[in-house]
Amino acid sequence: MKIRKQTTILLAAAALAAMLAAGCQTTDPYTGQGQMNRTSKGALIGAGIGVAAGLLTGDSAVERRQHALIGAGIGGLAGGAVGNYQDRQQAALRDKLQGTGVGVNRNGDNITLNMPGNVTFAFNSANLDPQFYPVLSGVADVLKEYDKTVVEVAGHTDSIGSDEVNQRLSEQRANAVTQFLVAQNINPQRFITVGAGKRYPIAGNDTEAGRAANRRVEITLVPVRS
Repeated sequence: MKIRKQTTILLAAAALAAMLAAGCQTTDPYTGQGQMNRTSKGALIGAGIGVAAGLLTGDSAVERRQHALIGAGIGGLAGGAVGNYQDRQQAALRDKLQGTGVGVNRNGDNITLNMPGNVTFAFNSANLDPQFYPVLSGVADVLKEYDKTVVEVAGHTDSIGSDEVNQRLSEQRANAVTQFLVAQNINPQRFITVGAGKRYPIAGNDTEAGRAANRRVEITLVPVRS
């Protein structure tokens, strides 16, 4: 992600944080989940702030993957086609994920899906909850239709436990999601999988609600540019 984009995202995150600190409360129309105000001490800071971390692997890793995909015969997107393509993919994802608890966020031309750990994994486990299979299958359907994207899967944890344990768990959870999606006949060359441990919380770790929000997997879709 370019410096200008990073700055824009961080400023947007700061603005959102200020809004929440002022006591505002909003509801995601696609997940039905509310964002808590300042009277809920230590609760969710807001799903949008998590995206401020952006694409964890950065430009170089994505560009290498883009080049590999183009070399493999997947055409890239150019100019105004990028925004239109992501608009349609975002709409398709929101339609598929409505009511599932998975958030769909947009930063520029990147789309990030926030998958809370309480609906994807059991506590301290990297085994996907079978009840979540249909949700991931829906994501896979959209990824197949919109195949001109690099897919970064990033695992995150709360602050309980050692850095080593959290890092390993975040990697295992991200790998579990990637493996499931690849098994749905999605090109494995599209994927970048990373564990972030507890380094990027989106909520306070001093309450169970906050820790639950931090235990998540984020899938970021980056358009392949020609």
